Amino acid sequence: MCHNGMIVAKKILVIDDEPKIVDISRDYLKAAGYEVLQAFDGPSGLSSARQAHPDLIVLDLMLPGMDGFDVCRELRRESDVPIIMLTARVEETDKLIGLELGADDYITKPFSPRELVARVRTLLRRTSLSATSSILHAGDLTLDRNRYVVVTPDREVSLTPTEFEILATLAAYPGRIFSRAQLLTAVRGVSFESYERAIDSHIRNLRRKIEPTDESLRYIQTVHGVGYKLIEKPHE
Repeated sequence: MCHNGMIVAKKILVIDDEPKIVDISRDYLKAAGYEVLQAFDGPSGLSSARQAHPDLIVLDLMLPGMDGFDVCRELRRESDVPIIMLTARVEETDKLIGLELGADDYITKPFSPRELVARVRTLLRRTSLSATSSILHAGDLTLDRNRYVVVTPDREVSLTPTEFEILATLAAYPGRIFSRAQLLTAVRGVSFESYERAIDSHIRNLRRKIEPTDESLRYIQTVHGVGYKLIEKPHE
């Protein structure tokens, strides 16, 4: 982002109650050229997010005062800011709950700070793509990449960056079946087998936002044992 000819660093908010993790995350992110804000509990993290309007949030799940799930839930009511969740829990259900609440990605502790920087960079690159073809049409859907919005015949819906990229990938080739691994590669650039079930969480979120009802799927069809596709000609 430029301001009066100067490049303004992207702002990252790290919310974690472990000072060592905050310190090392801050050091690596600053070295990568980002401005870093920090908070050590849920309420102050939520307050910082509302006041500072960061470009991305790194959010720990286990926080005092208000856990990461609740912080994510509150943020998603008012913002589509990219969120990377940190979790020390190994249970896959915790990660999937975080993704269903609207987090874009997660990293399991202990993690490499270089991996954190790489994930931050990838997610910000996706959100800052001012695409030359910023409008994409598929059937009666219109996707606006500049605003991360999809317009259906009856409403306009804001999507998270990950939700948008998944839908845009499907919409670019209506009728083509994409495996979970292919969708992961499209949104992250690298396919991680352990994340494949995360695609299902994002698809559920997308359906909740754009489908008429849970029973009547107009847009995204599950191809059992394979993956997903955008229905070529939505039913009238």
